[in-house]
Amino acid sequence: MILSRVARGAAGVAVLLVAAEVAGRTGLLDTQIMPLASTVLAGAAGLAADSEFLHDVSATVEVWAEGLLLATLLAVPAGVLLGSLPRAETALRPVIEFLRPIPSVALIPLVALIAAADGTMKVTVIVYAACWPVLVNTMYGLHDVDPVAKDTMRVFGFGRLAVLLRVTLPSAAPFVLTGVRLAASVALVVAISAELLAGGEGGIGVYIVRAGSGYRIDLMLAATVWAGLIGLVVNALLVRAERGLFRWHAARAGVTQ
Repeated sequence: MILSRVARGAAGVAVLLVAAEVAGRTGLLDTQIMPLASTVLAGAAGLAADSEFLHDVSATVEVWAEGLLLATLLAVPAGVLLGSLPRAETALRPVIEFLRPIPSVALIPLVALIAAADGTMKVTVIVYAACWPVLVNTMYGLHDVDPVAKDTMRVFGFGRLAVLLRVTLPSAAPFVLTGVRLAASVALVVAISAELLAGGEGGIGVYIVRAGSGYRIDLMLAATVWAGLIGLVVNALLVRAERGLFRWHAARAGVTQ
């Protein structure tokens, strides 16, 4: 089943690439503006041997991972606290719903003025953007816990902390990991966006800006392909971890493995 889904996805990508290649070679697309798909893919393959570009990839992955980790460490306890205290959640829900839709990219100029270090600015906006999926999914996860299971634990004399550790958190864990998976994609987008807008010493976004200043559209798109591949790999790994760790949740939700 998984292999068939992968095959269908690969077939869809192949059809898109072939269509783009044909459009370029027949003149439907101006190759000066939109290079041939084969040219972009060849450029992406060539970047694998470019030490300067690999350094940029490393810089992006570093701030992405740091921001995602900090967001998870902040959002999970906050989500557990709010999900466990209905009154606190009710009081703070309007604040959350006000802040959550604010584009993190719009905050980059402000954060750049406050944070002197380039890495600190990028990590800050990544944390802001990545916190919300983890926070909201953690809260929803706590709401989804079977009340009968919690009541049964209390009947047998277990206190609030024991119920939280033995029932609530294990039940909410799949929701938390889903939030982290969603946040990982958001964090990568914001990391590259921050590099595009604010520059810095390195990063995929910085490389794209440099390629654009030299009118190398093929390399700009090749670097973008790399960004997409990184996001695809990270998402696939997290989906695999989610299915492996929480098979019981997938079965309960009726999700096909």
